[in-house]
Formats: sequence, C-alpha cells, structure tokens
Amino acid sequence: MTCMDELRFLPEQAAALGVAAPPVRRLTHTLPDGRTVSALRYGDAPPVVTFLHGAGLNAHTWDTTVLALGMPALSVDLPGHGDSSWREDAAYTGGILAADLAEPLAAWTDRPQVLVGQSLGGLTAAAVAAAHPELARRLVIVDITPGIDPDGDAAQIAAFFAGPADWASREELTARALSFGLGGSPDAAARGVFLNSRVRADGRVEWKHHFARIANALAADPDAAAAASARQGAMRGLLADSGWDDLARVTAPITLVRGERGFVTPADAVVFRERVPAAEVVDLPTGHNVQEEAPVELAGIVAEVAER
Repeated sequence: MTCMDELRFLPEQAAALGVAAPPVRRLTHTLPDGRTVSALRYGDAPPVVTFLHGAGLNAHTWDTTVLALGMPALSVDLPGHGDSSWREDAAYTGGILAADLAEPLAAWTDRPQVLVGQSLGGLTAAAVAAAHPELARRLVIVDITPGIDPDGDAAQIAAFFAGPADWASREELTARALSFGLGGSPDAAARGVFLNSRVRADGRVEWKHHFARIANALAADPDAAAAASARQGAMRGLLADSGWDDLARVTAPITLVRGERGFVTPADAVVFRERVPAAEVVDLPTGHNVQEEAPVELAGIVAEVAER
C-alpha cells in the first residue's frame, strides 16, 4: 500500500467535519536491532500531540480525531501493528512497547508531547511518560487502567481472528467483521479493513497486525491456547502492579477518558481515582474505541488539555 492509497479516505473524512485535510506523510525509524517503527505525521509543523492506538488497530484509528483536533500531530503504529515490525517474541505489553518507542519518539518530536493512548496504547503511553518524562508534557489515557485486559473481550476477539490466516479479498474480511458486530457501518468497516490489511505477493489478503497470526495459531492448537491463557492469567497481576507503578512515576498531569460502555467500569474508575488522586476523569457516552465512536468529542478534550 502506497502512502497515497492509505490517505485516500482523508479528504472525505475532513469534508464531513468541515475542515481542510492537512498534509500527511509516513515516517519510519529503524531500531538498533533492525526492526522498524512507523508513524503518520499530520501537518508541516512539529507535532504537539502524539497518539498511540490499541491492540489490533493502527495509526489510522486516530484519523478523524486528528482532523477534528486541528493541531500538528503524530500517530504511531505500535510494534506488531500497521507498518511497524512484528516482535519475534510476541511480547506486546506497555513497558516493552514503551522501550521500543522511546528512540523514534525522540527522533520525531522536538518538544514534550501531549501523549494520548487508548487501551494497550494507554498503558504504553503511561510507561513512556514514566520512563522518559522529557517526552511527555501531559498524558491522556483512553478507556484503560492497570489490571484491565487491554485486549478486552478476549473470547470475541479470539473467535474473530481464529478464521483463516489469509483471505481472497478485503470484501471477505469486511463481511466477517460486520458479522461479528465490529467496524461500525459497512463503509467504516470497509475503510478499517483496507487500512488494517495488506495484499501479499500471491494476491491473498492478510491482517497487518501480529495479533491475528497469534490468535489463528492458538485456535489451531488447543493445548497451546490453554497454556497461553494460564500464562496470561498469572502475568495479569504482575502487569497491573507494573502499570500502577508507571502511573505513580508519571510527573506530567494525567487525564483518564472513560467510555461509559467501555472497559473501565465505574468501580475501576473509583480505584483509579484512589490510586492516582491528582488525575482528572472525564466520561463519554461511548464504548471502548472512543476515538472511533466520538472522535470530535475526544478531540475537544485533547485540545483543552493541550492548551493548558
């Protein structure tokens, strides 16, 4: 997919918002081990806001939010997603991803960012802000707190990705997404599939992100799936502790945006307020993918935070 191909939807999205589409270009940074991290830069000026997406998504999940925001921005493909390299160890946790992102973020920005992360991206953003305070001026976490599974409804996601590893067309993938109640409208689902898949040299279509390959392999091996589930259960408590430790170390002001139908329950929000008393919590009447269900409202929150 060329840069022009992946930007084909932006003019229509911008027109629907009544704004002009900014210039956008794709950036690539090579890590010391040869892996690459990719991102989209919106606008000609240095970015002031950096966005990190959730598991199974990619940088384009933020397109409408960035257009509504109207500020120079950076949207990163997390390792294992989009145009960024997969990790051979399949280790996709906030702390590990933060270590991968520190170098490219420093290279792509010239000032501390308003760092916005949703789900897995929120845990990653917190870990970045904790370990590299020079990179984060403010932190906005979208619908995730430590201890909550960033993959969400694991059964539904596993079932969705447990089909074939490749497909004859993107239309097949779109139909599958809609059959699982994913992707929103048919047009939105088709756009999401286009931006989150690639056509191989043999003409077959596959998901860009590593999570689909992992889920597909586990579905084919029930014993491995059971062992993986046990490992995940054992690690969840450790990861929760690590996430709370990250938030305790963050010196930047923190805002939690909670989708009222998302993953962060009212009880989870109470715990968050107790553990991070200086943070603010903002509720929106959405599900987990706030950036796709209420992009304009989320952009307003980010703009207000950025202008403080």
